[in-house]
Amino acid sequence: MSAEAADREAATSSRPCTPPQTSWFEFLLEESLLEKHLRKPCPDPAPVQLIVQFLEQASKPSVNEQNQVQPPPDNKRNRILKLLALKVAAHLKWDLDILEKSLSVPVLNMLLNELLCISKVPPGTKHVDMDLATLPPTTAMAILLYNRWAIRTIVQSSFPVKQAKPGPPQLSVMNQMQQEKELTENILKVLKEQAADSILVLEAALKLNKDLYVHTMRTLDLLAMEPGMVNGETESSTAGLKIKTEEMQCQVCYDLGAAYFQQGSTNSAVYENAREKFFRTKELIAEIGSLSLHCTIDEKRLAGYCQACDVLVPSGSTSQQLTPYSHVHICLRSGNYQEVIQIFIEDNLTFSLPVQFRQSVLRELFQKAQQRNEALDEICFKVCACNTVRDILEGRTISVQFNQLFLGPNKEKIDFLLEVCSRSINLEKASDSLKGNMAAFLKNVCLGLEDLQYVFMISSHELFITLLKDEERKLLVDQMRKRSPRVNLCIKPVTSFYDIPASASVNIGQLEHQLILSVDPWRIRQILIELHGMTSERQFWTVSNKWEVPSVYSGVILGIKDNLTRDLVYILMAKGLHCSTVKDFAHAKQLFAACLELVTEFSPKLRQVMLNEMLLLDIHTHEAGTGQSGERPPSDLISRVRGYLEMRLPDIPLRQVVAEECVAFMLNWRENEYLTLQVPAFILQSNPYVKLGQLLAATCKELPGPKESRRAAKDLWEVVVQICSVSSQHKRGNDGRISLIKQRESTLGIMYRSELLSFIKKLREPLVLSIILSLFVKLHNVREDIVNDITAEHISIWPSSIPNLQSVDFEAVAITVKELVRYTLSINPNNHSWLIIQADIYFATNQYSAALHYYLQAGAVCSDFFNKAVPPDVYTDQVIKRMIKCCSLLNCHTQVAILCQFLREIDYKTAFKSLQEQNSHDAMDSYYDYIWDVTILEYLTYLHHKRGETDKRQIAIKAIGQTELNASNPEEVLQLAAQRRKKKFLQAMAKLYF
Repeated sequence: MSAEAADREAATSSRPCTPPQTSWFEFLLEESLLEKHLRKPCPDPAPVQLIVQFLEQASKPSVNEQNQVQPPPDNKRNRILKLLALKVAAHLKWDLDILEKSLSVPVLNMLLNELLCISKVPPGTKHVDMDLATLPPTTAMAILLYNRWAIRTIVQSSFPVKQAKPGPPQLSVMNQMQQEKELTENILKVLKEQAADSILVLEAALKLNKDLYVHTMRTLDLLAMEPGMVNGETESSTAGLKIKTEEMQCQVCYDLGAAYFQQGSTNSAVYENAREKFFRTKELIAEIGSLSLHCTIDEKRLAGYCQACDVLVPSGSTSQQLTPYSHVHICLRSGNYQEVIQIFIEDNLTFSLPVQFRQSVLRELFQKAQQRNEALDEICFKVCACNTVRDILEGRTISVQFNQLFLGPNKEKIDFLLEVCSRSINLEKASDSLKGNMAAFLKNVCLGLEDLQYVFMISSHELFITLLKDEERKLLVDQMRKRSPRVNLCIKPVTSFYDIPASASVNIGQLEHQLILSVDPWRIRQILIELHGMTSERQFWTVSNKWEVPSVYSGVILGIKDNLTRDLVYILMAKGLHCSTVKDFAHAKQLFAACLELVTEFSPKLRQVMLNEMLLLDIHTHEAGTGQSGERPPSDLISRVRGYLEMRLPDIPLRQVVAEECVAFMLNWRENEYLTLQVPAFILQSNPYVKLGQLLAATCKELPGPKESRRAAKDLWEVVVQICSVSSQHKRGNDGRISLIKQRESTLGIMYRSELLSFIKKLREPLVLSIILSLFVKLHNVREDIVNDITAEHISIWPSSIPNLQSVDFEAVAITVKELVRYTLSINPNNHSWLIIQADIYFATNQYSAALHYYLQAGAVCSDFFNKAVPPDVYTDQVIKRMIKCCSLLNCHTQVAILCQFLREIDYKTAFKSLQEQNSHDAMDSYYDYIWDVTILEYLTYLHHKRGETDKRQIAIKAIGQTELNASNPEEVLQLAAQRRKKKFLQAMAKLYF
C-alpha cells in the first residue's frame, strides 16, 4: 500500500462527527444527515441556503472530452441533490412567504418545477386543462403552489424596487448579475403570458370541497424509493401534510385578490373581483383563526387592500352610505371638483380625513392641471387653500404650494380664503389654540399682501374683527403704515370694501403692476394711455428694471419727443426681446408686429430696426421648431437673410447678433454657393462675420479637391491665427530695463476670440464644425512643447507651421479647443471623430480613465456597441497604442496584453512585459477568454507554470484548447474567432468605463 493510500484509509477510519473541511451540501449528501441538521435550533447554513446550494450543484453543466458544454446529466447524484432541496422546502412547510423572501425567482422556479415533476404532473400539459378534483391530493397541491407563486411573482414585479448601491466594478460579478437579471426577465415573461391560465386554475381550486395534502420529508423519501416499494401510499388521501379546505381557499383568495387589484390599474372593472376576494379572505380568517399553522396572511396589508377597494368600488349607491374616501374618489372620477372642495371644508371641522390623503388628492389635481387643463388651476388653488387652513388649525406651517398659488392674489381668491376660514372654525366651541392659530394666519396673510385693497378686505371681515383684539389690530395697522406711509389706513372696520375710495397712487400702482405682467400689445397701449392721463411727470419705460433694450436702439427710441409714443415703443421692444429670449415666440411676434406698425408712421430708421429684429425672431422660430427635424427654411426667409446681408443703409443702428445669426443660418443650411460667389465685395470688407462665413463656405467647397488648390483653407488659417494672436508692447521699468508685456486680446484680427467662439456656438452643420474644430486642433499641435498630438478629421488641410510662434496665445487656443469639443458633442454626442478628439484631450492631460471612456464610446457608436467591427480609420494604431498606455498607467496589465492584439502587427514585447506584472488591478485570468493569439496564450501557460500558479495555468490551457483557435483552421475561421473575442472584450471594457 502506498503512503498516500494509507493516509486516506487512516483519515476514513478516524472520521470525526463534525463536518470536514468540505462544502456543507457534500457532507449532508454523503452522510444523509439533512434531517438532523435541520432539527438544530439555529442551523448553519440556513435551510434556504441549502436549497440554493443543492439546486446550483444539480444544475451545473458538464464538459465532455471535446471540451463542449453539455446540459446537467440526469444521474443519481443530481437526482439526490434535487430531492434534498425539495426536502428542505418541505421542512419549511412550503411557506411561500419564506421561500420568496430568501430565494431568487430562477431558483424558486427550478424548485417548484421539481415539485411538479416529482408530484407526477405530466410535463407539457397545461394546468388549466387538468381537473383538480380528480388528481391525487399532493399533485393538486403542487399545481396550486406553482400557480400561486406565479401570480404572486407577477404582482411583486409590478412594485418599484430600490436599487442596491453597486460596489467596485468586478467583471465576473457583473456578468453573473446580468445573467440572473436576464433569466429572471425571461421567467417573468413566461409567467405573464400564462397569467390568465394561472388565475383560472386558482379560481377552479376555490370550488374544491376536499382537504389537500402537501409533500413532507417522509413522502419525498417514499417517492425516491423504487416504485414497487411505495405501495401507493403517496397516492392516497392521507399521505403528507394535511391542508384544510378553508386554509387553502384563504390563501388562494388573498393571492387572487392581489392579482386582480394589480390588473385594476389598466382595467378598473377588475377592482370588483379584487374586493370580493379580499372580503372573502377576511371571512375565512375569522373562521379558521389568525393562528393557523398553514395559512399566513399579512392582515395589515389585507386591511389596506380592503380599504382601497372600499374607495375604488363603493358598496352603497347613495352618498349617505359612502365613506369620505369613496365619496372623494367618486367625485374625482366624475369631475365633480366642487363637491370635493365642500367635503374638505366640512372635514376642517371634524379632522376625519388624514392629511396625507388630502395631499394626495391635491397632487393628483396638480398633475391633471399640468397636462394643459387650465380649468383646474382655480380648483387646485381652492383645494390647496382648504388644506392650508387645515394645516394651520393643527399647528403646521403653510405649504410651499399655497405660497406659490397665492403669488398673484385677486378678489375671488381672497373671498374664497375668507369663506374657508369662516366655515372651518366654530367660534363658540373652538379652543383658544385654534382661535390663536387662525388669527395668526389671517394676520400673516395681511402682512404678505402688497395691494392695500386686499388688506382692507381681510381686516374688515367679521372673522378678523372677532379673532384679533383691538391692540393687535392697531399694531398691524402701524406695521402697514410704516410699509406704505402715503396711505392712511382706517382702523375702524368698514362694512363694505367697495365703499373705500381708491387714491390716485393706489390706482397708478395697480396699473403699473398690470403693465409689468401684460404681454398683449393693445392692453399695454391702453394702460399707458390711462397712466399718462393720470400724470405727465412719470417716465413709465423705467417702471421695471427687467425691461432692457440694446444701447444701439435705446438712443434712437429715447429721442422720440412724444412721451406716450416713447414709452410704448420702448416697452413693446423690451417685452418682445424678453419673450424671444425665453422662447415665447408667439407673443414676441405680436409685440414686434405692433411696434413695427407704430414706428412705420413716423420713423423709417426704427422701421428698419424692427424689420431686422423680426428677421432674427423668424430665424429663431424656425431653428427651434421645424428646423430641429431637418426641414429646410422657406425660400422667403432665405431671401430676407440675403437682403439683410446685402443692406447698405449707413444710418441704421445694427445689432452684432443679427449679423452673426444670419451668417450662421446660411452656413447651417448649406448656402455655400451664395456665401462664396454672390456676396458683394463691400460686405466682405465691412462685416467680419460675412468674411468668416465666406471662408468657411469656400473651405467646405474645396475640401474634396487637391491640397494645393485649397486657397480658402490657407486664408481661413491666417484669419484664425491672427484672431488668436496677442499684441505686445515694451515698457521701461524703474531700473532702466525693458520688459515685454503681453495683452491677451489682439486688435489686429477681424474680431476678438470671444466673438469667434460665440459665433461658432451658433453653428450646427457637422462639416463646418469639423473644419473649424480641426483648425484649432492643428493650431494647438503646432506649439513646440506639445508632447501628445490631438488627432482630428480634415487636419491635413492646414499648414504645418507658423512663422511667429511667440505671437500666438496657445493657452487661449487650448481653452478654445476644449470649449469647441464640449459644444460639438452637445450637438451630436455620437460623432466618433469628435469623441476621439475629446479622448485625446484627456489623454494629453493625464486623465486616463476618462480618455478610455471616450475611446470606447467612439468605437461603440460606429459599431452598434461593438456588435460590428470597429472601422480601422476609427481605431487606428495610434488610438490603440494610446488605449494601451491608458490601461498600463491604470495598472490593468491583462487589458494591455489583449489590446496589443488589436494592432496591425501584434506588439509581443509590450504584451509579454505587461503579463509579467503581478500588481494588476484588472480581472486577470477572467480575461483569458478574450485572447485569440496562441503565442500570447502559450507565454501565459509558461509564465503560470514558472510561478507555480496551477489554477491560472489550467485556465490558459483551456483557452488554447479551443478548436476555433487551431492554427490549421482556415483564415476565415481564425478571423471570425478574433472578431468574436474583440467584440466581447470591448463590450466588457465598456461596462467598466461607461
